Amino acid sequence: MTQDTLADLASFAIAVGLLWKGADWVVTSAARTASRFGISDLVIGMTIVAIGTSAPEMMVTLTAALGDYDDISVSNVVGSNIFNIGIILGGCALVRALPTSHTLVYRDTSMLLGAGLLLISLLQFDFGLTRPDGLLMLGLLIAYLVYLLKRKQAPDELPDDARFGSATWRDLPLFLIGLAGVVGGSWLLVRAAVQMAHDFGIDEWAIGVTLVAMGTSLPELAVCVAAILKNRPGIVIGNLIGSDLFNVLGVLGLTAIVHPLEISTPEMTSPSLYYMGAMTLVLLIFMRSGWRLSRLEGLVLIAMALFRWQQDLSQGL
Repeated sequence: MTQDTLADLASFAIAVGLLWKGADWVVTSAARTASRFGISDLVIGMTIVAIGTSAPEMMVTLTAALGDYDDISVSNVVGSNIFNIGIILGGCALVRALPTSHTLVYRDTSMLLGAGLLLISLLQFDFGLTRPDGLLMLGLLIAYLVYLLKRKQAPDELPDDARFGSATWRDLPLFLIGLAGVVGGSWLLVRAAVQMAHDFGIDEWAIGVTLVAMGTSLPELAVCVAAILKNRPGIVIGNLIGSDLFNVLGVLGLTAIVHPLEISTPEMTSPSLYYMGAMTLVLLIFMRSGWRLSRLEGLVLIAMALFRWQQDLSQGL
């Protein structure tokens, strides 16, 4: 075993520890804050937690764009959204059926579907995102978040709320330290994944939509697993829907403002974009049927994500 391999394994072990402990602190402090200020888990998940766990996507997407790796910038967001919906949300539903609601389906998931269709329209027009495109996307996200916070919604009534205790001054530093652990852990894993992928000569789009996307989605995975174990389904769904929405409108919007994006491999971009939109539509239908996401539906979402991964990797080799 080479020194490089040992270094990668050490980075992996440290990253896993940072992710899991950090995610536990993020969920606990967010749940306490929700109860303290009368905000539901769903809204907390779609705002504070979602924006925090999307920090790796923002960092990787912006860094890639500034380095003129525009394909990685866009494919990271597209791949992360597919991974979030398919692997993470599908996996959580496989563990425990997740209840949904009219608000979640008709307001939040519909907004995500609309954002995806907007991204498809903008990229299909000239295979790029201009500064005006970025301003439009970021403006829509800000308006949506303001609307969410104004209609903060009653806190969820769950029998185990007492386990979290009351909110204290410690919750803010706990949340920030946990978030730093989640972001730092994901960065370590992304760094190793990108290096290994380049060694095997995989196309940039394929790298971004699979390995980099998986790495930057690890914070969402860690937070959602911690939340599902603590019986906080609102944080699970809210975090993923909010994170995907922030990825499309916030991450790509801000990146396009700083550095307009241009796709160099449109033949690989279009299938993944349309697949992301299709998965969002399927998710909306599943969440509406019976007002829950069942284990069988979670399995279908996982299968869809794995199929897309196989397609992207086979095209990128």
